[in-house]
Order: sequence, then structure tokens, then C-alpha cells
Amino acid sequence: MSMLKSGDFTLSRPYCAALQRNTSGKSSANCYNSALPPINETLAAVNSMDLINSIKHFVQKYYPVARQFVRKSYLAAAQFVEQYYPVVARFIHNYTSIAARFIHKYYLVARHYPRDHLFIVGALGSLVLILLILPTGEKQAGNPAQTQIPIAVTLADAEPANTELDQAITLSDFVVSTKDTASSPVLASNPVWRNIEVESGDSLSAIFTKVGLSNQDLFRVLNSSDEAKILNRLYPGYQLDFKIPGEGELEQLRVLKSPLEGYLFTLNENHYDVESIINIPEVAQTFKVGTIADSLFMAGQREKIPTATIMEMANVFGGVIDFILDPRSGDDFSILYEEKYLDGTFIDNGEILATQYTNQGKTFTAIRYVNEQGEAGYYNTDGESMRKAFLRSPLDVSRISSNFNPNRRHPILNTIRAHKGTDYAANRGTPIRATSDGRVTRASRYGSFGNLVIIKHDGGFETKYAHLSKYANGIKKGSRVRQGDIIGYVGSTGGATGPHLHYEFLVGGVHQDPRTILDKLPKAKSIAAAELDRFKTQTGPLLQQFAELNGSRLLSSNQPSAD
Repeated sequence: MSMLKSGDFTLSRPYCAALQRNTSGKSSANCYNSALPPINETLAAVNSMDLINSIKHFVQKYYPVARQFVRKSYLAAAQFVEQYYPVVARFIHNYTSIAARFIHKYYLVARHYPRDHLFIVGALGSLVLILLILPTGEKQAGNPAQTQIPIAVTLADAEPANTELDQAITLSDFVVSTKDTASSPVLASNPVWRNIEVESGDSLSAIFTKVGLSNQDLFRVLNSSDEAKILNRLYPGYQLDFKIPGEGELEQLRVLKSPLEGYLFTLNENHYDVESIINIPEVAQTFKVGTIADSLFMAGQREKIPTATIMEMANVFGGVIDFILDPRSGDDFSILYEEKYLDGTFIDNGEILATQYTNQGKTFTAIRYVNEQGEAGYYNTDGESMRKAFLRSPLDVSRISSNFNPNRRHPILNTIRAHKGTDYAANRGTPIRATSDGRVTRASRYGSFGNLVIIKHDGGFETKYAHLSKYANGIKKGSRVRQGDIIGYVGSTGGATGPHLHYEFLVGGVHQDPRTILDKLPKAKSIAAAELDRFKTQTGPLLQQFAELNGSRLLSSNQPSAD
């Protein structure tokens, strides 16, 4: 700040004398009044200097702080951009590509429709969006007003505490177990054996750690024998039983693939001996009958027949009955199959021993026979195989949504394009079966077919299965399949408007109608004449039993009612 000096406000004598003469002796006042302007100017200069010094002091004090803040903010922003720019760029690129494909695809579809129809659809879509955006009356009304009424409570008026009840309550009453039985299948009832059921997502190392074993224990078990390879292929439902008498000491490991089959690993010095576990179940026969009112599947459910057994029965008759087109209301069936029990507990369903289906007045009977080579198959009473060269349908339960038609109008392109196969509408994930033995020549995505499986059969036959959602395990180019094997599952990949199977049948490279060509194909081999006596000897008692069961069924159905 500038300092004021003596004489800054002193006026010259001649100037004051002149003022005194002109003002009749009032020079003092005039000199004072004349001195005010320079005083005000000087004070203004002083105030300006104070303001400048204050600003300079503020900048010198806070400039380093502001500079450091700006620098840190810049570094943080740069790091954020460097980290998330690739993600954002990839996100924009992916969705831009999806949007472009979507617009291109539906532009091709839309241009085949009249413009007036498209305008109407667009207007209806806009109206629906407006209705969804507008709030409903309930939301506008809100909750009714609530009034809170305070209630005064005097502690002195409260009843005295029940001391007897307080003494009866212990700390254990408030202890909540944190053990989750769903996620922790380890059973603590036996301090030596610990039982774990493998669930989806479990790994062998995680299971060993869960029961308190080390990776060294896991390594010793895995390298004990060839049978230990089963531990590298664990599936949900497998049972692992650990015998651990001491901490970190694995004495035995029992691996059960099912209640009937497994392995036992027993510690012998520094390695584990392996034994196979084979449990022989008790087999009981079950006889069920049903009548078709809507579908074979629904009829089986009404009679409480296992779904797998009904599907197997449809597969047995698949060469003579098309369960999509042939069944009629009033058809009836009977089935004799096995049930397996272990120590009185139901384990699983067994094989179909005999079955009969009456379709539109024509009765088909199939009985199970095991030949000298141990191969099982189903034959009619004369020894003719029920297994034809090709199944009539690759699906057990479905409906035909589009037949073989060389002049069909394409549902997406809206153009005349030959439909060289048969479409079977079914739920997504429905199993698809190979219609005959053969070798897979293609199992990959192919244009509008989506996920496609092509099977080459003997005799110049070829079948195609398109729009699959996924392939069955082991289905790849070069793999062998047998008739009835599951090769994939119904989906809507490729140019499909909904989940269905597109099935094509080719003879010598020429497309044929799958529904009519089968009647012209040769049948599968039947029992040889030299083996026919063995067949009758093995199946005779079973056929007689099955006939008696069916006879009793007919007899009971013809009995008059109690009314």
C-alpha cells in the first residue's frame, strides 16, 4: 500500500491569496473545498491498491491447490476414457451392426406388403406405445391420506415382567442356524462319512476343499487307476461319500453314478485300491392301459405312465404308426414294463416287455426279444421286426405345420419357393431322433437352415434336420448314429418364424416327400428262420401273460356297472 506524505494536500500560497481576495477573506473555506477532489482521488487510489494486493495474495495462496486439483481431475478423466472407451466403442459397434441387420431383414419383409397395411401397423404400434407410457388412474390417485395419532404410553402403567417366562427362555432359543441345506449337502449326522450330491457348477477340487481335503489328496485319488477318470466327468446327481476318520485323512471314497453303479476307492498305504460297485435291483412288472382322447402323451399322463416309457413306446411303433397323423380319438393301448427297486425303494423304470396299440381298428403288438448276440429288439408275434428302415417321424410328439410342397409361398420372403421337406411344429428343446442308422456328414450352421444336421444312410438315402436350437452330445461330422438316437433339439435358428423342425428326405440326391416315400422302402430284417424256434420259446410265456392281462382288461371293461 502507498503511504501518504506531508504536503500531499498543501495548496500553494499564491493560490490561497488569490482565493482570499476573490472571496472577501474566506480563503480557508475555499482552500478546504478545493482540497477535497485531490483527497478523494488519492483515497480511491489507495482502495484500488488494497484490492489488487488482496487478489494477488489470494491467487498466490490458492493457485497451487487449484492447479493440483485440475491436474488430478485431468488424469482421472484420461484414465476413465482410456479404460471405458473400448467397451463403449465395442457396445456401439455391436448394437449398430444388430440394428443394421434388423432393419435390413425387416425391410426385405416389409417391402412385400402393401404400403397401406404398413401404415396401419405403424399407427397401431404408436397407439400401443402411447397407452403404455400414459400413467394409469391408480398411479395418479396415489395412496389415500393417512393420519397419525400419537398415543402416549406410560411405562409405570405397564404390567410387571413375567420373570418365570424370562427364566425359561435361554440363549439357544435365539440362535439361528446359518447352514443352508440346499447349498451345503454335507451331512453332519455321521462324523466319519460325509455325503455330497454333485450339483450343477460343482468342481472336484471345490468338493475336496469343502470336506477338508487338500489338493495332494485329490492328486493321489486321480492317479490311483484308470477307473478314477470318472472323477473328471462328474455330472449333477452323482453321489460322493467321503470317509474321513481324522482331519485331512481320506480313508475311503465312494462314487455312485446311480444307486446301482459306482466305484469304491480304499486307501492302501500310499495309493488307493479301486473296486466296482454293482447293485442288483429287484424288478417288478407293471401293466397299464390307456385310451386316446387327445394325444398319446396326455393319455399316458392320465394313466401315470412315465414320460420316458411313453416316448419309448412311440419309438417302438414308429415304423408302423405316425403318431402325428394316425392316432384317432378312441384308440387304445396297453403296455407291460419293468420297475426297478433297491431295498424296497423305487429306483428307475426298466424296459418295455410287451405293448399293444389299436389304431383305427387295426391292432399292432410288439414284444421284446434278445437274440444270441445279446442284442435286444421289438418284433410282432410272427417275428417280423417293428423296426423299419426309417422312422415315420423324427419327433415323438408334435404337429405338422407345413407339408412337402414344391409350390409353397415362403412365409418370410413372400415368394413362391419350393418347400422340399416337412415342418414339425414343437416346443423349443423337444428331442429330435435320427430316423435311421447312418453317419453324420454335417453338424454346423448353414444359412437359412440355421443349425443343421445331415445324415447319410446306406442305399443312397440322406436326411436333413434344420433350425435346431442345439446339437446333442457327441453329434459332429463323422460320428455314427443309430435309429432313434437323439441328434439335437427343436429351435428356430436361421430363417424360421418360430420353433419347429424342418425335415428333408433325399433319395439319390433328389428330394422326396418324407410322409409317402417310406411306404416304398424295404423293411428292416426279421428273425431268421433258424432262430425262429428260439424266438417263440423265449417270447411264448410273455405273450401268453400279456394276452391274459389284456383279456382281463377287456373283461373288466365289459362288466355291467353297479348302478
